[in-house]
Amino acid sequence: MRRYRNVEEKELIQIVCNKCGRELKVENGDLREGCFSADAAFGYFSRKDGVIHHFDLCEDCYDLLISQFALPVESETATELL
Repeated sequence: MRRYRNVEEKELIQIVCNKCGRELKVENGDLREGCFSADAAFGYFSRKDGVIHHFDLCEDCYDLLISQFALPVESETATELL
């Protein structure tokens, strides 16, 4: 869950993990630790037609989630970190 001081300018002030509720480290509008952010837009033929979900997971909750997958996530190494 993200909170912004100024919604129009997207000035980030807080991120809270939707699963465990831990507040992630944000300094001067920049996230300072690992975070998984998801946006899921449901369309026709789903049980949530027209609904969009947004959520954030801390790195620990993300690791727990993917450890439960029947098929492992694909992984590669980035050559540049943004």
